[in-house]
Amino acid sequence: MEIWIGRDGQRHGPYKEEDVRQWLRSGQLAAGDLGWYEGLADWQPLSVLFPDAPAATPPPISPAATAVPPPTTTAALEDYAGFWKRLVAYIIDAIVLYIPNMLIMNAFGNEAAQAKLQQAMLAAGTDFNVVMAAYGQYYETMRAGVALTALLVWLYFAICESSAWQATVGKLAMGIRVTDLEGRRIGFWRALGRYAAKILSWFILAIGFLMIGWTRRKQGLHDMLANTLVLNGRASAYRQAAPRDDRSFHA
Repeated sequence: MEIWIGRDGQRHGPYKEEDVRQWLRSGQLAAGDLGWYEGLADWQPLSVLFPDAPAATPPPISPAATAVPPPTTTAALEDYAGFWKRLVAYIIDAIVLYIPNMLIMNAFGNEAAQAKLQQAMLAAGTDFNVVMAAYGQYYETMRAGVALTALLVWLYFAICESSAWQATVGKLAMGIRVTDLEGRRIGFWRALGRYAAKILSWFILAIGFLMIGWTRRKQGLHDMLANTLVLNGRASAYRQAAPRDDRSFHA
């Protein structure tokens, strides 16, 4: 049986039952600390869960400790967000990013470059080589602006999905969150890699995104490469421990 420990409004674990008993005997845990395991309706003092285990005198239980919400259960880990909900979240994010992206592009002369591109397209007619040359000239002119907007989008997704929200604005609006395979908050570097993996999803004709519709855990290719899940429910309903899973409890 695996036990979660609640202390000062935070949850830790899960830990093996024998480890919890040992920490009770050594004084690293107090009888008044809260415990929870899957199947319990609510958190209970360790003195109730392990009445036969000797422990130090329990300290007063603060109101914050009693308010610890249940951790991510097996059922919550299988409540995967579907393709259409994630698509709507992406559309919302595209709308959120539109204004700053346009401001950046216009600052680098996008309006003039667009006008020049349109003139070249009209003059090219059906000449494919001229059309491609016109597009090449446009992107050469706007190279710095395109790079800056790409960096902005990359950081937006990475920072938001590794934050306490575990979600971009679009995901937050749709009530979904990004986690690791155990339902925990992911770190910034993993979030950076997850977004980079989306490039591969696009390169294979967006099949990497369509995979969300038929894979068992509704993972896109980028989710599989980053070992992440997208689950229903906002992160605020599941108070997560730090991204690093520390198996040695420190009192």
